[in-house]
Amino acid sequence: MIRGLTVLFAAVAMLTAAGQAQAQGFFDMRDIMGGGPGFGGGYSRGGSSIPRSTVMLQTNYPPGTILISTSERRLYLVQGGGQALQYGIGVGRDGFRWTGVHRITAKKEWPSWTPPAQMLRRRPDLPRHMPGGIENPLGARAMYLGSTLYRIHGSNEPETIGQAVSSGCFRMTNEDVVDLYSRVGVGTTVVVR
Repeated sequence: MIRGLTVLFAAVAMLTAAGQAQAQGFFDMRDIMGGGPGFGGGYSRGGSSIPRSTVMLQTNYPPGTILISTSERRLYLVQGGGQALQYGIGVGRDGFRWTGVHRITAKKEWPSWTPPAQMLRRRPDLPRHMPGGIENPLGARAMYLGSTLYRIHGSNEPETIGQAVSSGCFRMTNEDVVDLYSRVGVGTTVVVR
C-alpha cells in the first residue's frame, strides 16, 4: 500500500513538473519571440476567438485588395488562386456601420489617439489625447482609410473582436493587425460591404 502511494505521488510530481516545464517553455518562447514579457511582445492581453486562417474566396478583386464584410465581421486580404487571408474583426455598432471603397492613405505603428469631436460629444469622459502604447484603444498599428475618420486598427480589448461595438472603425487583435500591416502598403484598396 505504501509502495503504491509512493508510486502515485511520484507520478503526480512528475506530471506536475512536466506541466510546469511545458508552461515555462511556452512563457519563455513568448518572451523570446516578442522581445519581452507578455503574449506577442506586449501587443495585447489576449487573443481573438476567431483565428486568422487561409480560406477560399471567389472574387474579381486583384490580390492585395482588402475586403471587409461587416455582416460576417471578417476582413479578407485577397491572395492569388481564389484564396484570401481571413481575420476576425470588430465592426461599428448599429448606426455606425458604413460601406464604400477607400484606399489606405497612412500607416502608423503604436499610433496616438485624439478622439474626434463627435465622439467627445457622446463620451465627454474620454481623454482629449492619448499617446501610443498598450493602453491606447488604437492598439499596435493603424491603417487610415481615405479622408475619413475611420481606421483599421489594433485593440486593447481583444474580447470585442467579432462584435459590433466601435464607432465605425474596424478593430483587430494586435497580433492580427501587425500581421496585416506587414502585408499591405499605402494605396491598398479597401472595399467595405
